[in-house]
Amino acid sequence: MDDRPRCFDLLASFALFAAGILGQTQQAAASCGPDPDACQSGDGSYHLALPPDQGAEPALNPAVIFLHGYGGSGAGSLKNTSLVEGLTARGYAVIAPDALPRGNGRRSWTFFPGWAGRDEAAFLKQVADDAAARFDLDRGNMVLAGFSAGAFMVNYLACADPQAFAAYAPVSGGFWRPQPLSCAGPVRLFHSHGWSDGVVPLEGRFLGGGQFQQGDIFAGLELWRQTNGCQEQAPDKRSVEGGLLRRDWDCQAGADIDFVLFPGGHQIPKGWSDWMLDWLERPQDGRLKIQSRRRGLPRLCLSSQMKDKALGPAAPLRGAADAPEAEGAANPRLLHLAGPIQPGG
Repeated sequence: MDDRPRCFDLLASFALFAAGILGQTQQAAASCGPDPDACQSGDGSYHLALPPDQGAEPALNPAVIFLHGYGGSGAGSLKNTSLVEGLTARGYAVIAPDALPRGNGRRSWTFFPGWAGRDEAAFLKQVADDAAARFDLDRGNMVLAGFSAGAFMVNYLACADPQAFAAYAPVSGGFWRPQPLSCAGPVRLFHSHGWSDGVVPLEGRFLGGGQFQQGDIFAGLELWRQTNGCQEQAPDKRSVEGGLLRRDWDCQAGADIDFVLFPGGHQIPKGWSDWMLDWLERPQDGRLKIQSRRRGLPRLCLSSQMKDKALGPAAPLRGAADAPEAEGAANPRLLHLAGPIQPGG
């Protein structure tokens, strides 16, 4: 009797068994913390999407740490498949930390200097260190990005501790008034904003009956040009392409600014991941260049319940940001947490 079919069955069974063991190993490697929905680190938690399995490649993956907006969550950020798959397909892990709940139960970041609350800079650096150690990520090649209140946090951390991350990419958020008079050092900055944003207008706005004031985005860019040592206020390059209005300043080694205005309002636009990574990876003389690696589907650090929900239809992440009290706006239950500040001009 020809036993080749039987041998094939045995080999196939062994292969399936080995694949199952490997899958369990990979799944275990992507789980962390006592809460199956999140990875615990320091004073908080984060969620994670890994790029496609790189096989035997020894190189560490770069990563983007993305901070959600007011009322959002790290798990909610990972539901934005346009954002997440756009990053993981190019070899980047996506780390999505959780802000702490405020008095009204909604999460937001303690970004403004002097506000009481968690030391967000220390927490975010803890998250970066923890994720790098657990998931073999390249700590030196991490971008800090964020939307709305998350973008406020990105600006303030970049200003106070520019060496904390390789680059910074705020979406629809800048400084508040009074904005810092100076920053600690130059950064790589990719700032994108909706032309018709009414939640965080380009010119800024008052909140809480005049108690708080969002800053002017263009005034913030002037501070960054000063910090980066730009010789001219005018950009080195202007372009209009695909509906995007862009201005670029190449100020010095490791200190470039790309400002992008996109059509629409307060949202993370589809295509943002590629815009940001194209900027990040472009050839630069003497500046950091992070290489993309491989396309494919992401692997998520989530529970089975969250996995079922995470890969929904691609859409801009709006969440509670379109509500009147979004991003800390005119919310009396939140204002007492802020502490006293001087409304700036």
